Amino acid sequence: MSNQDDMAGMPGMSMTPPAPKGDLKNTTDGAMSSSLTWTADVTVLFRGWPDDSVPMYVLALFFVFLLAVAVEVLSVSPKHKPGTKTFICTLTQTGVYTFRTALAYLVMLAVMSFNTGILIAAVAGHALGFFIIKVRSHGLQPNVADPKV
Repeated sequence: MSNQDDMAGMPGMSMTPPAPKGDLKNTTDGAMSSSLTWTADVTVLFRGWPDDSVPMYVLALFFVFLLAVAVEVLSVSPKHKPGTKTFICTLTQTGVYTFRTALAYLVMLAVMSFNTGILIAAVAGHALGFFIIKVRSHGLQPNVADPKV
């Protein structure tokens, strides 16, 4: 007789694993899709959001769009002002960088929902944010190198 047989005959000693504890509500629906889908029935960042509601889905799209814009706008570090202590300036830049990285991870997690609308909102947000940064850095001033005749 083997050890397994001995253990199976003992009270309280079963060879079947114990049932997992916690919220198992979403485990019977199947695994997450690994292909892009387009539906309002998606979970973005938080369980139960947008909860298969079209207005909440539109809000989720707008939220991801704004997160992506913020990531790009914050990618330009604050400038070091003359007279400011180097330590304070470095601390400020580190704080902005940390916040931007956290927002970028949130955008990445939202895109990992494999929802086409969320992906488009994230890409459009990054594009608009990049455009805003480029316009601000170059300005919309006329070309001064061309003399007016």
